[in-house]
Amino acid sequence: MIQYRAQAQARSMLSSSHLHLRRIISPRARRAKTQSSWIRRVVAMDSAKDVGLDSASEEEYATQSKLLKEFMSVPTIDKAWILNSDSSGTQAMVAMSQANLLANKRRNFILSAHISKEESSSNFHWSPFPVEMTGASAFVPSPSGLKLLVIRNRDDNVSPTKFEIWSSSQLLKDFHIPQKVHGFVYVDGWFEGISWNSDETRVAYVAEEPSCPRPTFDHLGYYRKGNTLDKDIESWKGQGEWEEEWGEAYAGKKQPALFVIDVDSGEVEHIKGVPRSISVGQVVWSPSSSGSAQYLVFAGWFGDKRKFGLKHCYNRPCAIYAIRCTEPKDDANEAFPIHNLTKSISSGFCPRFSKDGKFLLFLSAKAAVDSGAHCSTESLHKISWPSHGKLPESTNIVDVIQVVNCPEDGCFPGLYVTGLLSNPWLSDGRTLILSSYWRSCRVILSLNLISGEVSRVSPNDSDFSWSLLALDGDNVVAVCSSLVSVPEIKYGKKVLDPSGKPSWHWSNIQKPILKCSEKVTSGLSSLQFKILEVPVSNVSECLTEGAKRPFEAIYVSSSNTKENGKCDPLVVVLHGGPHAVAPCSFSKQLAYLSSIGYSLLIVNYRGSLGFGEDALQSLPGRIGSQDVNDVLSAVDHAVEMGLADPSRVTVLGGSHGGFLTTHLIGQAPDKFVAAATRNPVCNIASMVGITDIPDWCFFEAYGDQTHYTEAPSPEDMSLFHKISPISHISKVKTPTLFLLGTMDLRVPISNGFQYVRVLKKKGVEVKVLVFPNDNHSLDRPQTDYETFLNIAVWFNKYCKL
Repeated sequence: MIQYRAQAQARSMLSSSHLHLRRIISPRARRAKTQSSWIRRVVAMDSAKDVGLDSASEEEYATQSKLLKEFMSVPTIDKAWILNSDSSGTQAMVAMSQANLLANKRRNFILSAHISKEESSSNFHWSPFPVEMTGASAFVPSPSGLKLLVIRNRDDNVSPTKFEIWSSSQLLKDFHIPQKVHGFVYVDGWFEGISWNSDETRVAYVAEEPSCPRPTFDHLGYYRKGNTLDKDIESWKGQGEWEEEWGEAYAGKKQPALFVIDVDSGEVEHIKGVPRSISVGQVVWSPSSSGSAQYLVFAGWFGDKRKFGLKHCYNRPCAIYAIRCTEPKDDANEAFPIHNLTKSISSGFCPRFSKDGKFLLFLSAKAAVDSGAHCSTESLHKISWPSHGKLPESTNIVDVIQVVNCPEDGCFPGLYVTGLLSNPWLSDGRTLILSSYWRSCRVILSLNLISGEVSRVSPNDSDFSWSLLALDGDNVVAVCSSLVSVPEIKYGKKVLDPSGKPSWHWSNIQKPILKCSEKVTSGLSSLQFKILEVPVSNVSECLTEGAKRPFEAIYVSSSNTKENGKCDPLVVVLHGGPHAVAPCSFSKQLAYLSSIGYSLLIVNYRGSLGFGEDALQSLPGRIGSQDVNDVLSAVDHAVEMGLADPSRVTVLGGSHGGFLTTHLIGQAPDKFVAAATRNPVCNIASMVGITDIPDWCFFEAYGDQTHYTEAPSPEDMSLFHKISPISHISKVKTPTLFLLGTMDLRVPISNGFQYVRVLKKKGVEVKVLVFPNDNHSLDRPQTDYETFLNIAVWFNKYCKL
């Protein structure tokens, strides 16, 4: 999920970075398909004859696609590194990405800058052009900034993985690691862990363990002994024994394992001693000290009985482990014992050592693991790290930040982090900087490791969303955006008040790195947003205090006054999860809908992250009722405030947001003039046996973990049907657009098809788009583009735009 940063690098590397990094880039692959053929497909949708479009509809697709293309071209700021050198000052490297529609991939590139510091300001002097990192899966500067590791995974899962070590001016080493050593290196942001040791001679990382050899048969069909992983044109491979994978978005990812590469020799060591029942990730090196052993510290997830889906699911038990790293004097075949450092807690991940090496800090999702919610309020903990390098049999886990159940108005609502910088410390060694959700915003926080004090680093009065990119000593580099403004890099300079209390003075960088087209700038210039507090209707006495408090909805609208006083049509936007949150950050897709004349109401119903644990835990056992009522209350609240025309309200949601969308058009059949839903949960009874997260079905239905079973009873199936949208399908009459991914393991496509077929039989107007190579997120560039093009045209049709 979140993965950023590194430390220092020499100025010589970056002052000529756009020239130097060109050497790192492999030649861009040429595609046989021409650009014009793909554009014809998305603009004209193959032809009016093929998809049944009249000339007016075809013209609208063409018009809308041109504007949507402008919004989809806005780059994303992904990561940043601040690299310091005594001789050459401070440099910044910013990793960005942009949709490449023709290739149907993200185009990754780096922009570099020299930072000049004056007493009152810091100035970024950007290189003239960004440099595309073609084919690079990951790039990680060394701690000194004098070396850059580039990893290139291969798409075919057959070719070797490439490791490149670069200096400021040239390629130093180039290693090809064959599949018999390990498969692809994990760079997903969850299992991912790529860590240089302190003297920059070795890199620890996580890669797919080599697959078990499959049976081989010769051209006559005879079994061949001595099976290998190699190809042979005179033989063919059988299937072998099936192995569990980690579910949605992890196809082919079965056994993440721990490896160390020597950056001088290219020798790769598979770290022994980690049982196959543990999938490893997020590896870091322990502090090095003379005469003591050095350890690899990592998070491990248990997958011996069954690997439930892991993507967005923090309720999977995990722990922090340590294993001694081998030294040249050790026996190469020796396996050192593995140490579980967090036995007394059900969840531990994202390990980080304090600056002085005395403490090991880690995040915990114990509230999610212990309750069953797939995502929940997190906590922060620390353990002492022995200076002599000998690990004790048991460790004392100290709570630094505990779970917040019911936050007071305006107060810290708890941690919702999911990741930390590789070096998240200020110079005092006890202050940690991180990003977290705070109600409907994302904020930057400072945490005192000793006192546990939490304070805001991003401005207290800002409704924008702020995400931490990197630290420059005690100063902070962040990305700031809103629903009506594109991301910008901000620089926060630490200042002290007379009492010595720190705060950060924020300034814009002189040259914005995102320059949007005139159409995008014009479309955003007339938009505004505000956060609405929505009172809870029908407050039940059985609810906790936190669940009785107002929830929030973000309202985006045009700032231009309408001559006739009428409101623009409204799109009600519903996030998935349900334990997720829709923050006030920039979304290209939603900005596009706003720019073509729609107001938005983005509802963070109770059960969302960022509002405390009481509000979150109020939803399990009440899905299909409490969340539906919250959305209806938000719509009614907007109408009562004069923000929406009740005759022109549409609804859009995916996953659990699709669950709500299909519920709403059944429970409130006269409320919405049109609907669009992406991979929706329509029938939990038919989903439970084929999803990668069957435990989600039980937990959200019953509100606890005690009912889960691999073999649901008739009573279970009856409840699943009762709380599902399909139980209200007889009342549906709203025209609905369905967007479905064939490769979806979370909400398999059959769930949407069942609902669609019933609607078609009823005579309800339905349109279905199926994306054969997409999974649950539907986020590949062409799919994302075509999805929102069709959503816009669908809503325009029924809102008479």
